[in-house]
Amino acid sequence: MKNLFDATVANQVKTRLRKLEPQSERRWGKMTAAQMLAHCSMSMQWAVGELVPEKGALPARLMGRLVKPMVFRNEDPIRKNSPTAKSLIVADERDLGKERDRLAGLIDKFAAGGAAGCTRNPHSFFGKMTPEEWAILMYNILTIICASSGCDRLEKGPLRPEP
Repeated sequence: MKNLFDATVANQVKTRLRKLEPQSERRWGKMTAAQMLAHCSMSMQWAVGELVPEKGALPARLMGRLVKPMVFRNEDPIRKNSPTAKSLIVADERDLGKERDRLAGLIDKFAAGGAAGCTRNPHSFFGKMTPEEWAILMYNILTIICASSGCDRLEKGPLRPEP
């Protein structure tokens, strides 16, 4: 399965994210392109251990543990309307260029750090995760951002390699 520990995959994702523009279409949610990038940066900060995920509510944690095997069994993207931790919702205005640079730096840090540089903190929804699961999840989240904002033409499925 594709994941962000693979430098080639990480670079493909960053290439797609560079296609985002302030007026990029919102296909899934209410956040602007800059807000989505900030959202992803905070998720990446969880993955590299810069931020500690809050402990989710008990029903959410139980549900997360039940659906976790389904999320990590193949390269299908996370489903639309999947829950998002409240601490990852971005409501204030952000600068697209700054957020893109911040996210690219976090992607590079995550990829370079590999399994040893990945957090050991549990995810707020999925609970305990291996570094490989974090790498798959981060790739999957960024895939959704690309598909939902028009910087990737895919409506469904994983990102294809650049031609």
